[in-house]
Amino acid sequence: MKKAIVTGGCGFIGSHAVERLLSEGYQVTVIDNLSTGRLENLSHLKDNGNLKIVEADINDMANNLPYFENVDTVFHIAALADIVPSIEHPESYFRSNVDGTFAVLECARKMNVKRLIYAASSSCYGLPSVFPTPEDTAIDTQYPYALTKFLGERLCLHWSRVYKMNITSMRFFNVYGTRSRTSGTYGAVFGVFLAQKLNSKPFTIVGDGTQTRDFTYVTDIVDACYTVSLREDISGEVFNVGSGNTYSVNRLVELLEGEKVYIPKRPGEPDCTFADITKITTQLGWKPKVTLEDGVKKILANIDYWRNAPVWEPTSIAKATEGWFKYLGK
Repeated sequence: MKKAIVTGGCGFIGSHAVERLLSEGYQVTVIDNLSTGRLENLSHLKDNGNLKIVEADINDMANNLPYFENVDTVFHIAALADIVPSIEHPESYFRSNVDGTFAVLECARKMNVKRLIYAASSSCYGLPSVFPTPEDTAIDTQYPYALTKFLGERLCLHWSRVYKMNITSMRFFNVYGTRSRTSGTYGAVFGVFLAQKLNSKPFTIVGDGTQTRDFTYVTDIVDACYTVSLREDISGEVFNVGSGNTYSVNRLVELLEGEKVYIPKRPGEPDCTFADITKITTQLGWKPKVTLEDGVKKILANIDYWRNAPVWEPTSIAKATEGWFKYLGK
């Protein structure tokens, strides 16, 4: 039986990765400090004898090292996300996303782990001018979250080259789906909109809503990571993972159905995110399966998950994003 570690396995993407790996017959160890992850995300798997959950910080190399023994693949997904907190607390983000990645790499290196998949971010492209955006687009990080995720990627590729480790970096585009975060931080559009819908509040649309995003359903993200994990011949590579399309925020609101209100456009945000997935489809034969329309249906069928999420309104959003305008504005 193959063994895998999923860092951040109690989180949004991580919990879906755990679910997939268990379904494929893996023994899975989750390492998560539960700062943003939730045990509830894995509660439906609690009786699975092949799942072990370790509550620990990924930086704790001494205690975590034994868990990496005889592991086939590490899926390194643990990270701090969101833009505003990364601007206000850059040290926390550097410790989690850079130091944490270093610690995971060292544990994997010392225990001769066969394979490591790194969850990178398309935010590294900043404000690209080419769409769809290929992997060789110039890096232009706009805020600390994007920078720290890119630095984590550079560490992974460097360890792959110097220590001959089998490592691949996957740049995720606008991931959404069931179990996405419900924390008190103002962030991803789906969490904000779903809480607003549950509370009969208007959707707060940034700018005029014509900006487009490459909304990629979480199971497609996990499928891409699992697909590349099986390819021992691929290492030291970077792959975009996207939906194969780009959708306007206005289209998303149409699918969610509800009233809307507009709030000011924010600096440092692209008008479009759209992954060029030619490389991953050509080299891995991977293709996304879930359209935005089908993905929204899946989310609405599980909307009660966001019942206790914070409800954002224009005034509270303005307060929460003051740092955004202060530091990223011209």
